[in-house]
Amino acid sequence: MKKMFVCLLVVLFFFLSCQKESTSVYTIGIFQVNDAPTMSVSRDSFVQALNDHGLRDGENIRLIMKNAMGDIPEVQRLAQEFVTERVDMIVAFSTPCFQAAMHATRDIPIVFSSVANPYLAGASTSAENRVSNVAGVSSRGPIKESLAFIREVMPDAVRIGTLWTPSELNSGYYLELAIDSANDLGFEIITVPVTNSSEVLLSTQVLINKNIDAIYQISDNTINAAFEAVGEVASENGVPLFGGQPYSTRLGACAALGWDFSDMGYKAGRIAIRVKDGEDPANIPFLYMSEVKLTLNLEAAQKQGILFSEDIHKRADEIIPAGEGSTDRP
Repeated sequence: MKKMFVCLLVVLFFFLSCQKESTSVYTIGIFQVNDAPTMSVSRDSFVQALNDHGLRDGENIRLIMKNAMGDIPEVQRLAQEFVTERVDMIVAFSTPCFQAAMHATRDIPIVFSSVANPYLAGASTSAENRVSNVAGVSSRGPIKESLAFIREVMPDAVRIGTLWTPSELNSGYYLELAIDSANDLGFEIITVPVTNSSEVLLSTQVLINKNIDAIYQISDNTINAAFEAVGEVASENGVPLFGGQPYSTRLGACAALGWDFSDMGYKAGRIAIRVKDGEDPANIPFLYMSEVKLTLNLEAAQKQGILFSEDIHKRADEIIPAGEGSTDRP
């Protein structure tokens, strides 16, 4: 009788274990470094891609969304927390999140988005020799094209200002690209460093006082989160502000060339679907954006002393007319 009871317990244990395994929900841990509009837009589009594929949070998948609110130690803690919670996939929006995720695990699949240079971030040195559990979409911006556009709009400009964040790997990378491109176009890049988003307003005022002809704001997470302050200072002082990504025209830039971060997030979502369906991340090439969008903000242009040619108007993918505000954050 005792043996029969023990056997029943063993059978019951295996039954419950199998039942738990069969009802487990695929869990995706999603995190971003801060509330920058580019991050939020990309994240929302990522989720939309899942929904369009029939994957919905609370139904057949589980999404755990976290935000480090600009705190880098928190980024590292969140990545480790995903590993501890044994999520099935980690999705990293931004270079700091991508680096933290790779440091935390080499076993759980990682999908990245909004990462300027995945190899520089630590995904190895070449396409042939990369970390095996990562795949995603690079956000390397069209820096030279943007500066060439400024040269077209302002043929006599020489001194181009930008803020940058020394603690951000992607910011330093973009600054190097800007300096190299500026040399070819006859520009001098004038810089002011910032350490956090609360410094952006004052640092922009410092930059304005350096006798610059225009601001070309390279895209980084810290400054994107407070870009509206850059726009306000530029307009108040009549200094042209050009952005490194299209949404910046909603926050005060007179013009911007860059990628559609909504499209970027959606592409990352489609990669995540492939990984969930069993494809090895190592076999998925890193994706690079290619369709440059030109957006104009005519009210900001007027305040900043810029008049776009008819040809530029025709080339623009989006034109925000005068009188349509610039603060509709997502």
